[in-house]
Amino acid sequence: MSDGKDETSISGSLSGSADASLVTQAVKDDREALSELLARHGPAVERSLQIGRPFRSLVSGEDVMQVTYLEAFLRIRHFDTARSHDFRAWLARIAQNNLRDAIRGLERRREPPVRQRLAPPDADESRAVFFDAMIATSMTPSRVLGRAERIAILDAALDALPPLYAEVIRRYDLEELPIAAVAEIVGRSPGAVHMLRQRASEHLREILCSMSRV
Repeated sequence: MSDGKDETSISGSLSGSADASLVTQAVKDDREALSELLARHGPAVERSLQIGRPFRSLVSGEDVMQVTYLEAFLRIRHFDTARSHDFRAWLARIAQNNLRDAIRGLERRREPPVRQRLAPPDADESRAVFFDAMIATSMTPSRVLGRAERIAILDAALDALPPLYAEVIRRYDLEELPIAAVAEIVGRSPGAVHMLRQRASEHLREILCSMSRV
C-alpha cells in the first residue's frame, strides 16, 4: 500500500512525461499538441496574473492569455525540448511580459509626441518613414533602399505577420488611429491592443531586418 507522497510523485512523474512528449511534438509544429499543452497549463498561468485595480476595466486575464497563446504558437519551435518541465514557466514569462506591456501602454495614455512629429501627410512617405524607424532601432541595412522598395518590403513583411498583428500595425502606426479606435475595430480591449502592438512590432522588425539584408 503506497502513501500519499508516493502517489503524488508518481502523478507528477506521469504529468511531466506527458508534457515532454507533447512538447516534442509541439516543437515540430504539431498544433494539436501545443493546444493540449496550453489547455493544461494556461488556466494556472491566467490565475497567477495580478492586474492592478485601476487597469481591470481596460485589460483582463483573458486578454493577456489570448495574446500569450498566439505568441506561444509563433515561438514554440524555438523552445528547448530538454526543458519540457519548464513549459508552464515559459508560458508564464510570455504572459507576464504581455501584461507588463499592456500596463505600460495604459499608463502612458497620451500618444508619443515623436509619432506626431514624424508622420508626414503623404501615405507612401509615412510608410517609408515607418520602415526606417523600425530598422533604425535594430540594425542598419547593408544596402541603400529606395522608397518604393522600402514600401514593398514593408507590405510583404506585414503580409507575413498573423492577420491580427498586421491589422493593429496598419491601423495604429500607419493610419495613426488612437488606441481606443483600434480596439473597437479589432474587437479587443485597449490593454490588449497595447500587447498586440508590442508583439507585432517585435516580429515585424525581425522580418524587415531579414528582408532588408543583401
